[in-house]
Amino acid sequence: MSTMRVERTVSLGIIVTLAIQSAGALMWGGAADARIKTLEQTAKTSPPVAERLARLEEQMNMARQSLGRIETRLDQKD
Repeated sequence: MSTMRVERTVSLGIIVTLAIQSAGALMWGGAADARIKTLEQTAKTSPPVAERLARLEEQMNMARQSLGRIETRLDQKD
């Protein structure tokens, strides 16, 4: 049987590779943080969607009521 031997030395290539990977991870994390901050600011400045939807639904109800009144008046004239 052959015995495998593991060397316990760390080469310059491994150190450089780890440094580049760490720098890439930090850059990615910084970019993600910037995107999250931008999204949070956009969410703060824009009104909530649910509130806007409720207003639109109420406006549609009022428009339907107005249309119903107009149709009733037109039917009465005939």
